[in-house]
Amino acid sequence: MGQTYTELDDRLGAFIGRQPVFFVATAPSGPGGHVNVSPKGYADTFVVVSPTSVAYLDLTGSGCETAAHLRENGRITVMFCAFDGPPKIVRLYGQGHVVAATDPGFAELAGRFPDRHAGPRAVVVVELERISDSCGYSVPRLAMVEERDVLDRSNERRGPEKLRHYRARKNAASIDGLPAFVPEPG
Repeated sequence: MGQTYTELDDRLGAFIGRQPVFFVATAPSGPGGHVNVSPKGYADTFVVVSPTSVAYLDLTGSGCETAAHLRENGRITVMFCAFDGPPKIVRLYGQGHVVAATDPGFAELAGRFPDRHAGPRAVVVVELERISDSCGYSVPRLAMVEERDVLDRSNERRGPEKLRHYRARKNAASIDGLPAFVPEPG
């Protein structure tokens, strides 16, 4: 039976910490635009900041929907599913904001994560408004084989200058034309 919580306790935090993947859902305001759901890998890119706040390291990628939606309205849901062990789903609902790599405070927030990932473009911080769990009885059991290092290798190959140009070209606006990341100087 599902429950709601006012904060993340040690048990929920431990469950979150064991999951190798999480999903982020956002949407623009109003009746138009595209709802976005993004899978996020690299288990070490998500942290519980406090019982009512979480954050994740946002790596340079091909899209920027989450950042654009958060800049517009801040609404976000983060979901974790148990793919092994007992079935469980945890959803974190809240107001998120993006701290871009060029913003004050980025270095301090990024220091919460290992320095092993290439191309971080932001940290997404979420102030939690609702925390819930549910059974997950229909979620299949899956075996974790290994993390894919393709994104890290791709960002390493590009290097800082090419990543800056890539973000300016691919991450400035969402597919609906909402602003996401301000192009970096240089």
